[in-house]
Formats: sequence, structure tokens, C-alpha cells
Amino acid sequence: MNVAAFSALDHAHMAQALRLAERGLFTTQPNPRVGCVIAHGAEIVGEGWHQRAGEPHAEVFALRTAGDRAGGATAYVTLEPCAHQGRTPPCADALIAAGVRRVVVAVEDPFPQVAGRGIGKLRAAGIMVDIGLMREAARQLNIGFFSRIERARPWVRLKLAMSLDGRTALANGESKWITGEAARTDVQRWRARSSAILSGSGTVLADDPRLTVRLSDDEEYMPPLRVILDRGLRTPAGHHVLDGSVPTLVLHAAAAFCADRRFERVECMAVPMSGDVLDLRAVLALLAGRGCNEVHVEAGSTLCGALFAAGLADELLLYVAPLLLGDSARPLLQLPTLSDMASRWQLQSVEQRQLGRDWRLRLRPL
Repeated sequence: MNVAAFSALDHAHMAQALRLAERGLFTTQPNPRVGCVIAHGAEIVGEGWHQRAGEPHAEVFALRTAGDRAGGATAYVTLEPCAHQGRTPPCADALIAAGVRRVVVAVEDPFPQVAGRGIGKLRAAGIMVDIGLMREAARQLNIGFFSRIERARPWVRLKLAMSLDGRTALANGESKWITGEAARTDVQRWRARSSAILSGSGTVLADDPRLTVRLSDDEEYMPPLRVILDRGLRTPAGHHVLDGSVPTLVLHAAAAFCADRRFERVECMAVPMSGDVLDLRAVLALLAGRGCNEVHVEAGSTLCGALFAAGLADELLLYVAPLLLGDSARPLLQLPTLSDMASRWQLQSVEQRQLGRDWRLRLRPL
């Protein structure tokens, strides 16, 4: 169905389904965030969203609310209803059994066990299915899920904070704090929506970060996997990333060896090398295999620059503070020297927002 043929009412109900899906922003992984609205015309009779992996999907919650009123109704779903038996029964079967008349799907599910089968089941049962309403918004909400299924690697987001002159720390490494409280609070929400928080051993040695999520007590989230690239297993005992407070994965070279017990509270795994550094593509493939959708990177200019230069950084989450640090301060990214302007890296702005005195820019490579 052509998007232009959808009614204003269709748009309103799908927008509400997307708002419902956002409620699972911090809790559904590795599953996608999905919302569902069931309506008779302008009247909504059922709503639901997927809340946690392993629990009922959005359609099931909406059907429970609607009860018998689901019969003859239209269901608006932000992702194609599943057609297979996983940890929960197929949602396509539930919609068929409830007697809905029409299903509006924002975007098809690329997961191989679904991938059109849900839509096929519905149509085979005589249900009208229209696809593509607010497709891009639905994809963006689950951009990491689509990346993992379609590209076999997570969506990689580099979090960076800099001064107006593009510096991230003083020459001696001091960086607390470039940005203000509002920006630092905002970072916690980006951490919470991620499947993994990734950093390098250089940052761990210099800053001893916790790399955990700190939200208010009433906000539920699933602790992201903490991932440390430590080629030589050099992280010292007593550092926060080795405390076992959250699931932690330390990736190292096969030749690395640790004779003491400082890594006993975390999982260690060898990954291939690419020259004298860990193979970043292999790292991302490994994380995708573990169900990681979005990877939030908080690291220094070397690791962030390597990811960017390799074409593995999908998005920059850039916080800009209205201050200057001078030309001896540390740069944003370590990138190869360019020989001409035609080779420059170009970015497009996705979003701009002011947070206190700072700005947050979301940028993506062209």
C-alpha cells in the first residue's frame, strides 16, 4: 500500500504505537522495541508494548486489553508480527484467533524466522495487511536490531565530548569535566538503551571508569554488557571494570596471559589480531553473535579514531561545551593524514539539542 493512501487516523494510531514501543527502550534487548494499538476507527480498544525479552510481545498485551472488542478491529504494529514459536507463541496466530479485520505494519521484520512469514500468515487467513506506514521511524527505533540482523554487526555509536576547539582533555589527560551536569545525565540514557558499553584498556588505565548506567531508582533498565579491549591483559587489579558488578567481557590477544586472579570476576575471550591491534570487525561480529544491537563506545581518540577510519562507526554522539582548551590539548579522533580535501570525512547532522550550556549533536558519516 502506498504511504500516501494511509489516512490521518492511521498515522495517529501508528504514532501512538511507536510511543508505546519507546517504553521498552531500555528493557527489551536483544529483542526489538515494538508497540501495538488496536482500534475501531478513532476508538482505541487495546494497547501494548514489548516490555522484556522472554515475555509476551506487544500484540499479546494489546489483545488482552481489547478482549472481545478485537474482533473486526484494525491492529497497528510497529514491526511485523512474529510467525514462529520462540519463548512466546506466534503473534500472527494470536491476531488471527482474535478476529482482527486489518493489520497495519510499519516495517517488515528481517529476522530469518519471520521475514515476511507473519504477513503471509495474516493474508492467508483473509486479513487485510498494509505495510510501510512510518517505516523509517520504526526502523530508527530499532536501528541496532536491524543492523545486527541485516549486517551481522551492531550499530556502533561513539560518545565524544569536546571543547569548541575540538579538544577532549588537557595535554596531561585531565578531562573532568568538559561538559555540564545535564549532558552527563543525558549520556546515562544513551548507555541504558545500549546492549554493550565498549572501551579500551588505555581509557581504563587513565580514568578507571565504571562504565555502568546510573539512572533514577524508578527507571528500569537491563545493565549493558561492559566490553573492554585489552590486548595484553594489562588492566590492573582493583580497577572498576574488573569488580564484577555488571556482566563484563574482556577481549584480548590469543598470546596474552594473566598469571594472577584479577580477571576472575569477568569473562575473558581471545579475538584475532589485525596487525598489532585487535581485529575490530571480529570484535563486532562476536558482539552481534551475543545479541548486541547497539554498542555505545566511550574510549579515547585512538580506539574511536580506529573505528571511525575503518568505517565501523555508524553514529557520533558529540557533546560540545562552550569552552576552549588550547592547541596543546588532546584531539577528538586520531585519524590518518589526508593528502587532499577530496578525501575528507563528511558527516550529516541527524539531531541537534541544547543541554544546559552544552550542545548535543548526533552525526552520521555520509
